[in-house]
Amino acid sequence: MLTLLTATLLTGTLLSVTDPAGDARGDGGYVLPRRPPVPEAALDLRSFQAEARGSGMRLTVELGAVENPWQAPSGFSANVTDIFVGGGVGGERELADLRLSTAGGQGWTYHLRVTGFGSTLVQVAEAGAPPVTLTAPSVRVEGTRLVIDAAIAPGPYAYWVTSSVYSPLTPAGVLRPVTTPGPAVLQAGRAGAPAPVDVLAAAGDVTPFTRGTLAPVGRARDRRALTLTALGGLGLLAVVLATLRSRRRPA
Repeated sequence: MLTLLTATLLTGTLLSVTDPAGDARGDGGYVLPRRPPVPEAALDLRSFQAEARGSGMRLTVELGAVENPWQAPSGFSANVTDIFVGGGVGGERELADLRLSTAGGQGWTYHLRVTGFGSTLVQVAEAGAPPVTLTAPSVRVEGTRLVIDAAIAPGPYAYWVTSSVYSPLTPAGVLRPVTTPGPAVLQAGRAGAPAPVDVLAAAGDVTPFTRGTLAPVGRARDRRALTLTALGGLGLLAVVLATLRSRRRPA
């Protein structure tokens, strides 16, 4: 859960967030698979950082550990990291197939899905058209961090970040919770529980797992809102100047 937020535009770092250890069990009651065994630390988000790099963005996700139970050539295969990027007016509200939606009226524009067997980047299209698949992000492992370079224009964004259990036996690679116990399942206390076992959120906030909504971290700069504010300011200034001129005219 979220404990620290900084923004340092001068160094290129737009957002840096830390997340406490030991909270990768959903609402606290998720039971992780035992076949293959998936250590909780390999699913546990510890930090997230976003920075501008050239014409794109570098997103760094730190986990409690990097494990490779499915023997992926990338060196990691325990978790699926989903990163949704956006935060302005419009965009998508449903967080893909995770049984979560955005909170606060904001929507996402880009969705990165990072797995040890391949990663994807899609962008929301306008006018209800299907999402556009962009160049796949490059991902490398540095210790317990996943360093992701994505073709997203640099800028201040809002982010929704989640960690789920990876499974090659599902179409999307995400193991969804079920209520029936078993050695190879992710068990939750209720049907339809969100797929992630950890999310980047405020400390102690279980709303994502009880209400199915996830608030973003960071903030987006809505250019339309800024434009309207600027126009309103110019209009007010024009009124003030006109009033002053009228008062200075001789009777």
